[in-house]
Amino acid sequence: MSLSAYLPIALMFLLVVGFAVFSMVASRFIAPQAPTPEKEAPYESGIVPIHDPAERFPVRFYVVAMLFVIFDIELIFLFAWAVRFYDLGWYGMAAVGIFTLLLAETLIYVWKRGALDWNIPSRARYRRIVAPGAREETP
Repeated sequence: MSLSAYLPIALMFLLVVGFAVFSMVASRFIAPQAPTPEKEAPYESGIVPIHDPAERFPVRFYVVAMLFVIFDIELIFLFAWAVRFYDLGWYGMAAVGIFTLLLAETLIYVWKRGALDWNIPSRARYRRIVAPGAREETP
């Protein structure tokens, strides 16, 4: 494989970097420069923080973030497999099948364990163990 095969990738990289630099420089000159205390204050989702958070993020937040990364990597793997679909043949089909089955099993496992359920008090398991007096809801 010669270096000329990488020319489109190098051109795309230069185009992306050039667009990013151009956008940053243009926004510096075009944007109005009228800072106010309200504009300078940090915010999260449009809510101005009054004080520091009282507690850390729950572990569940990081579990969902790790699951997102795992399934994002799966998509990258499937894209690479789809590009070379005909070259890999049945070996590639078997590898993707096993990989997808393992990922589906992982999703079912974390779903059954409640990692994706953020409404803890509504879980039947929670009502049985922690709050036995809570009434059962029928869907």
